[in-house]
Amino acid sequence: MHAQPEPPAEAEHHHEGDAVEAMAGSHHHHDLHMKWTQARLATAEDRRRADAVVAALRGALGKYRDYRVAIAEGFEPFLPDVRQPHYHFTRKWNGFKAAFGFDPAAPTSLLYRKTGGGYELLGAMYTAPKGYSEQTLDERVPLSVARWHAHVNLCFPPRKADRTHVDWTRFGFKGSIATEAECDRAGGRFYPQVFGWMLHVYPFEQETEQIWAHEPPVH
Repeated sequence: MHAQPEPPAEAEHHHEGDAVEAMAGSHHHHDLHMKWTQARLATAEDRRRADAVVAALRGALGKYRDYRVAIAEGFEPFLPDVRQPHYHFTRKWNGFKAAFGFDPAAPTSLLYRKTGGGYELLGAMYTAPKGYSEQTLDERVPLSVARWHAHVNLCFPPRKADRTHVDWTRFGFKGSIATEAECDRAGGRFYPQVFGWMLHVYPFEQETEQIWAHEPPVH
């Protein structure tokens, strides 16, 4: 039985201040707070399925090279005024549908890099409910080709904390606190996992490793 639907990744967080802290910095999150699916040996069928996902996504994304088309079709930029290495434009309806099934042509988010004239399309992000098993994720995209990730063991400061004085070396997505006991001692709020499973894809790249990389390739 599949898990109940969850909000899309960017919408699940209940506190915008925490989301700002999470998204504003680099996505090279502290290893303490990243969970990855286990790599598997690839088969010819795995590669075929992965190539089919990329082909479907590439065909669907072409029109979104113009970010204004994406906005017109319901992809909302997440914190566009906060400096980020890349920006998520999320369509909540796609995230909702992703809880029930997988459509490779309908990612939850589009990934853009900000440019002087607007945004450059880089790729997309798929999401899945946090309760999904690795086997279920593998049915969507082969784990031998791509590794889904989740953000885990996070401690956020008290809701009424003065965010300008929060020690972000201890709290948040890159903080040193990674256990509930330590979070309690620090007076924080502990979350075993925030958001569901996520997978970044860069379908306009040529090499498999770059297509399924976590970070956008630098050219």
